[in-house]
Amino acid sequence: MTRVLPLSDYDYELPEELIATAPAEPRDSSRLLVIDRGSQNLEHATFRDLPRFLKPGDCLVLNRTKVLPCRLIGKKSTGGKADLLLVREQGPAQWTALASGFKSGQTLVFEGGMTATVAGLNDEGEYVIRFATSDVRPYLAEHGLPPLPPYIAKKRLASRADAERYQTVYARDEGSIAAPTAGLHFTPELLDRLRAGGVTTAWVTLHVGRGTFRPIASEDADKHAMLAERYEVEPAEAAAMRAAQSRGGRLVAVGTTATRTLETLAASPEGLRAARGESSLYIRPGHRFRAVDALITNFHLPRSTPLLLACAFAGRERVLAAYREAIARRYRLFSFGDATLIL
Repeated sequence: MTRVLPLSDYDYELPEELIATAPAEPRDSSRLLVIDRGSQNLEHATFRDLPRFLKPGDCLVLNRTKVLPCRLIGKKSTGGKADLLLVREQGPAQWTALASGFKSGQTLVFEGGMTATVAGLNDEGEYVIRFATSDVRPYLAEHGLPPLPPYIAKKRLASRADAERYQTVYARDEGSIAAPTAGLHFTPELLDRLRAGGVTTAWVTLHVGRGTFRPIASEDADKHAMLAERYEVEPAEAAAMRAAQSRGGRLVAVGTTATRTLETLAASPEGLRAARGESSLYIRPGHRFRAVDALITNFHLPRSTPLLLACAFAGRERVLAAYREAIARRYRLFSFGDATLIL
């Protein structure tokens, strides 16, 4: 019998006013909803309380990808606004982008005199953009805007100030078009407190691309396919994770991207070893977790792949009940919102 995973089962009533359009300050002052899978209890805390819920020997696994300032706003040769999100670099002067209303052959003009030509659409519905110079990354560093999610961008313009705040404090490897938002709550001081309490850290890199946030188009969510995203795990980091497991510590994934990286490795014959490649792992209810023991993640959009991942880890009814509780208590939602800890 063919399995059906109704997407409507992963919907909930979303009060628009709870969507956070700005981050909490300081970072670790955001709220933390703790979901205990064993006791079925919910506990309300603050993110800086995290050391209270972790144990000596546990290992935090964090994604140290760095967000590209890849949103560009300029003008079309016809005079209309050109607003695009660069997605993938295909060569020194060629990128794919998400946008609307472009025509093949159209010239785009951006701040500082940068120009580009629309070369057409690819098979994935992305525009191919050819810039007049190969120095696109330096240009983005100076003129690009942070790629804030659409539900924030429609409420306010991105600013240069967002460049620091829509980035984890430990970001290192540039390549993402969205932040691994569960990590936005950490401060250097909080990480130091966790280490002082015997919690170790290990780092992975998964560059967030369209695959993380692409909508599920089919009502049967089982038919969705994730787009591949690049990941890398260095030898020392894999060794730190294996050491935590050998001493009985938990691997605590910080975010759905770290979770997918760990579960991609764990599904391979080599297990938690140094590796680099692409992952298109789609984690939804029915997935057997082989590596992740606990999960720190933000609240997720209805009917989204990150929500299905959280439900796979903690159970649909438990997660949606926790969301109802959070909404009743006016938690702030999504990328700049509050967090959950699932134990």
